[in-house]
Amino acid sequence: MKFPRPHTLKEIAGLIDTEYIGDDDFPVLGINEIHVVEAGDIVFVDHPKYYDKALESAATIVLINKEVDCPEGKALLISDDPFRDFNKLTLHFKPFKSSNVAIATDAEIGEGTIIQPNCFIGNNVTIGKNCVIHPNVSIYDDTVIGDNVTVHAGTVLGASAFYYKNRPEGYDQLLSGGRVIIEDNVDIGAACTIDRGVTGDTTIGEGSKLDNQIQIGHDTVLGKKCLIASQTGIAGCVVVEDNVTIWGQVGVKSGITISKGTVLYAQSGLGHTTEEGKTYFGSPAQEARAFFKDRAYVKKIPEILKKLKDL
Repeated sequence: MKFPRPHTLKEIAGLIDTEYIGDDDFPVLGINEIHVVEAGDIVFVDHPKYYDKALESAATIVLINKEVDCPEGKALLISDDPFRDFNKLTLHFKPFKSSNVAIATDAEIGEGTIIQPNCFIGNNVTIGKNCVIHPNVSIYDDTVIGDNVTVHAGTVLGASAFYYKNRPEGYDQLLSGGRVIIEDNVDIGAACTIDRGVTGDTTIGEGSKLDNQIQIGHDTVLGKKCLIASQTGIAGCVVVEDNVTIWGQVGVKSGITISKGTVLYAQSGLGHTTEEGKTYFGSPAQEARAFFKDRAYVKKIPEILKKLKDL
């Protein structure tokens, strides 16, 4: 998430009341999670296990809970609770704005687009040309929808990320300041849920088709011309490359890549990055040919045991 204008390190430290290491006028351009950070971004880290990853990332400002050696060309914000202060920055730059109308006054809706009854279109939403938004669809703030998109009834675009810190007093949510991006010629079925990014974008690529009752987690990027069948759940921060086919009731672990042309058979549970153009099945998923070969051997076990008994 980029700020509306560049800020200085001193300004940002003042917003969250922290000490800092670096020049007062060190430029700060935005905040992001570690998998999408760029130069000028703030990234937060609150566990020693991840210090090196954060300090060596592309982010040039690290919000951290311990004073450490500052890498050359970077700055530090020293906080007793980086998670809390990252939320403060999200809330400052992307505050929640309530709405008491069905379609926000600043929403942009393209020529030829049809909005059916009982829809909610939030603040700063953009919908392109010749789209059909069916009844009871909720499109949260900042969502961007391209041309020729169909969204069926009951779908929710832009709900908060499922991202929590376990504290003694209960779970603390990491606030979501990102967006949902739906590119051109996408079809989204009924009762789907696509969560907004924490700081970046959850993206559905051009020409992709989603069946009913599909969950897409925060910051996941779905490529072009993908097919996803019903009751599939894809966790956050997954990269789904182009021309991937996912059949029904598949579960996908966070932070992996589903490579171009992958096929996942129904009811698979995928917990690892796939190889391009291969087909997978099972839970945990493995290459389908290997799975079916293993199953064939399993079926032969009674026959083999009988032969051994008869020896």
